[in-house]
Amino acid sequence: MPGEILFSQDGGVATLILSNPDKLNAVDAGMWRGLHASMTAVNADPDVRCVILRGAGEKAFAAGGDIEEFITVRATVDDALHYHEELVAAALDAVRACPVPTVAMIRGACVGGGLEIAGCCDIRIAGESSRFGAPINKLGFSMYPGEMAGLLELVGPAVLLEILLEGRILNAHEALAKGLLTRVVDDGEVEKEALATAERILKGAPLVARWHKQWVHRLMQGRPLDDAEKRAAFDFLATEDYQEGLTAFLAKRAPVFKGR
Repeated sequence: MPGEILFSQDGGVATLILSNPDKLNAVDAGMWRGLHASMTAVNADPDVRCVILRGAGEKAFAAGGDIEEFITVRATVDDALHYHEELVAAALDAVRACPVPTVAMIRGACVGGGLEIAGCCDIRIAGESSRFGAPINKLGFSMYPGEMAGLLELVGPAVLLEILLEGRILNAHEALAKGLLTRVVDDGEVEKEALATAERILKGAPLVARWHKQWVHRLMQGRPLDDAEKRAAFDFLATEDYQEGLTAFLAKRAPVFKGR
């Protein structure tokens, strides 16, 4: 039975679930298409203020790609290029391009393609027993360059090469120490912490969250800001939310942000 991407929305929080429980949520071709389509829709929805990505059940976030289908989807170079560029890399780019904060809620295995997805999220919260890696060197194939971008940006070349060259599976605390994770909590607290994280994000001004993501990605390009960009950094001055934030602070009350 093929896997699927399950979608739900509660208030300003959209949740995407990688669901292929018979294969530890291994991501098949249809799921990569579904992830890309779901993220594209979410990215265009002004009502979404946070996205949570998770795996179905408690055994895995995602245990990589669906190896069984590689015999057909990667039979030739053209097939492989289509699969990894048009399906996998496109889906990962859609996660990285999300204008609102993304939270990976990780339980169990987060390996290969699962690690790539989590690495494209802004915040990664994992349980104590979760495990991480990309042991594809033992399968005789390399990670497609277009899929490396998120992990390279996250942990840098030294850690990424360690993961790929050794093919070792890391426990949660080693993954945290190497920068793959934001925080580690007890297994039974992962969902609670992910939801609490989303709630903290929702309490902030939504335009500010978008701007913070925008400027972090822009600064990672390494080019100096031009004068127009420097002025654009103060676009918040013309927003209602800025006035509400100052007013609420002075009145010692919680602000009510409207995203405008």
